[in-house]
Amino acid sequence: MTISLHPSTLPAVLSPVITPFKADGSPDASKLLKQCQWLEANGVGQAIFGTNSEANSMSAPQKMSTLTALVEGGLKPEHLMPGTGATSIDATVNMTRHAVNHKCAGVLMLPPFYYKDVTDDGLFAYFSEVIQKVGSTALQIYIYNIPPVTKVTLSLSLLERLAKEYPKTVVGMKDSSGDWSYTESVIKLLAPSGFRVYAGSEVFLMRTLRAGGVGCISATANVNPKAIADLAANWKDSNADDRQASLDQVRGIFAKYQMIAGMKTAVAHYTKDSEWLRVRPPLMQLSAEQQVQLLSELKAINFNMPGL
Repeated sequence: MTISLHPSTLPAVLSPVITPFKADGSPDASKLLKQCQWLEANGVGQAIFGTNSEANSMSAPQKMSTLTALVEGGLKPEHLMPGTGATSIDATVNMTRHAVNHKCAGVLMLPPFYYKDVTDDGLFAYFSEVIQKVGSTALQIYIYNIPPVTKVTLSLSLLERLAKEYPKTVVGMKDSSGDWSYTESVIKLLAPSGFRVYAGSEVFLMRTLRAGGVGCISATANVNPKAIADLAANWKDSNADDRQASLDQVRGIFAKYQMIAGMKTAVAHYTKDSEWLRVRPPLMQLSAEQQVQLLSELKAINFNMPGL
């Protein structure tokens, strides 16, 4: 495995932490802090304000005040990678600068996703302007590639250009393309120079680590953190492929449902706190029947969330 030229305090596995919401739709920072502390205790870092956090259903001020509350509540900034990408450059700059000021180890940055069929030059200009305006040598950007949602393709040449132009700032990526050949191509091209590639699902964890990537930032790390973190820590063991298959089984159950609502159903059940069921429109909670079905499937494989 390639040794990174960019020392990082971030763990191999991070969770795009699901966000608990109050009745008025605002994020519940105290409940989120407890969830993050549970993930931390199970060896998983926190990529708060990611896709599974319903980040784009929150305002920039909401995310910034929530980050402040988490850090003031004792969460380790060296294990935090908040999502700061937005369609507005100013919003991206404000959230990114806020994360840097809180000493977060990195930020996860979406490309501007409203306009489609944009050029590499346009995307480069966006990231470049953000970097220049934040103006901090402490900034560590992980580019967030999720074309099934953004409909924006990040080419290998664009990533190479960004990493070459800003080698101490654009230090890695989360690839949620679901296209292993693409992920592998990024690793082969950029990992030798220290670029840190995280897969967007634990389904690709073993392949990513074996290819020279650093780990995964995965939805179901919200509910199955220890098993995923343990595999990342022991991926060279003889039983690693069997453990990967067990992770895939849990993932497969949640993948049958709307993932965010499904994970919130599990957390609500194991915490005995129905407020966790809340999602923000346009997402909807699972139906009562779906909740029963999901929980019965989890029970059938003896799934649990100890310590939650």
